[in-house]
Amino acid sequence: VQNIGVLQSGIYCLKKTLEFSGAISRPYKLYSKHSKHPLLCRPRTSDREVYLQIFAEREYQCLDEVKSAELIIDCGANIGYSSAYFLTRFPRSKVIAVEPDPENFALLKKNLAWYDDRSEALLKGVWSNESQLVMSEEPFSDGREWSRTVRSIRSGEIGMIDSIDIGTILKRSGFARISILKIDIEGSEIEVFSSGVEEWLGKVDNLVIELHGHEARAVCIQAIADQGFETREYGELFVCRRFGQIK
Repeated sequence: VQNIGVLQSGIYCLKKTLEFSGAISRPYKLYSKHSKHPLLCRPRTSDREVYLQIFAEREYQCLDEVKSAELIIDCGANIGYSSAYFLTRFPRSKVIAVEPDPENFALLKKNLAWYDDRSEALLKGVWSNESQLVMSEEPFSDGREWSRTVRSIRSGEIGMIDSIDIGTILKRSGFARISILKIDIEGSEIEVFSSGVEEWLGKVDNLVIELHGHEARAVCIQAIADQGFETREYGELFVCRRFGQIK
């Protein structure tokens, strides 16, 4: 109630009850005092858990000390809840939301449509270079909508998804730096941090990443070792803040 709002919490509980009873079969609207606009949620999916993470548990309150942000890149944007949170929390920011799963992306576009030119949605997979990918057929984590993964194409396969690297996103954005880089890409961070980071990592002021496994942690820590970041753990997140950054 404190984090979502009294009225918004009541609506959430009502919609949850209706969803469990089977009375709702189409996407419905949820609300939060940390989102300027309504949020569409698909019944019987992981969407409600994402809503609770972002708005009830306030997963990204680790960024509360950041006073302002210009460019925010949301890698693994899912259905747009984290992007909506950032757009509301930083009203002068531009958010570029990247999501490879077509079904998630369709709802992402609807959830961000309220923000007009302050948001841009890319149906792509974040990778270390521009190439072709496919959605992985092997379940990751619980295999639900918030755990979609991509992989490189194999011999004879036709790519279904374009990949994009963070350096290219930054170049195309027109901004000089990335105020906040959020990465939650279900293991693909190994690929992202394995090569090419010298082109963009030095231009990141705040990095918030969910690391999946020991290999991902080792690769990421090695990549940022000499980048002048102050690091800390916050729940499931690995938070990196550049030393000397003005708040």
